[in-house]
Amino acid sequence: MQENGTKLCGGEAANLENLWAKLRVEAARVHREEEGLRALVDDVVLSRGSFAEALSVRLSRRLAREDMPREAIEPLIVDIFTKHESIARACSRDLLAMFERDPACFSPLEPLLFFKGFMALSTYRVSHQLWKDGRRWLALYLQSISSEVFSTDIHPAATIGCGILLDHATSFVVGETAIIEDDVSILHEVTLGGTGKDTGARHPIIRSGVLIGAGAKILGRVEIGTHAKVGAGSVVLNDVPPHTTVAGVPAVIVGEARELNPALEMNQKLDCRGADI
Repeated sequence: MQENGTKLCGGEAANLENLWAKLRVEAARVHREEEGLRALVDDVVLSRGSFAEALSVRLSRRLAREDMPREAIEPLIVDIFTKHESIARACSRDLLAMFERDPACFSPLEPLLFFKGFMALSTYRVSHQLWKDGRRWLALYLQSISSEVFSTDIHPAATIGCGILLDHATSFVVGETAIIEDDVSILHEVTLGGTGKDTGARHPIIRSGVLIGAGAKILGRVEIGTHAKVGAGSVVLNDVPPHTTVAGVPAVIVGEARELNPALEMNQKLDCRGADI
């Protein structure tokens, strides 16, 4: 993905070493204060040497099944993170996006341990690399397990940038040819789907800085322009110009997005011809 505003997917924005140090400090505090979580934070964070290793462990704990136990899935994820450092950087940007934009998130450790939106995105990133490597059956296997565990359904062929806030995540659906650029915020029950049995590029394009409200359905090869806002419960069937707010069924333009970057501001009020409703 391209540079958007002041944030990058690269090392300038996602200082993995600094993030890892913060995670270890928080994990040590939890270890001291919560006896019931000591085994978890020790296994996931305190006994690990890097963010990528910690994330591999957390994902393998959640995704392991009888047909692919932890002993099999953990080395697979570690290998992908080791060979593709950019994937770990993208995951770190997702984690920081959730910490920075979600007022209910009080620690960067929280998404790593508990947020299914973060874990679903991280699982997608692993499955996407497997898809690119031609290991499509395994990519689809991870998609199916992620759907069961995290209540999301993200096709491994979809293209998703970094710095994504997937808030709550339940019932989030992304089709095969969908594109989501960097620094996008999406709430639960959002669908980026097709409109029928068409093949080829048939799913939405979400440009950077977009905020998509809960329950919105965006269908077909429509483009949601940079820094646009989609109201909760809307059904979007046509392109949305940059910096505009749409709402309704079907969605229509109701005003201009007041915020310079709606995805970062997370203000879900509708800018209805200049008046909030």
